[in-house]
Amino acid sequence: MKKPKKKVQKPLNLDAIKAMRRGNREAEMELLGPGFHSYNRIHKSEKIYTRKKKHKGGWL
Repeated sequence: MKKPKKKVQKPLNLDAIKAMRRGNREAEMELLGPGFHSYNRIHKSEKIYTRKKKHKGGWL
């Protein structure tokens, strides 16, 4: 019985990967501006009670 041949991985071009990541970061900074931006923000229900003035509406 013959042994199956092992797959040989090609060497990765790390410089190209780093350049792509840097380009993506710069494009995102241009789009969103500086600082941290959360992508997975939890949806707040309108029913949640809060005492802050900005959430109380115009009846105060």
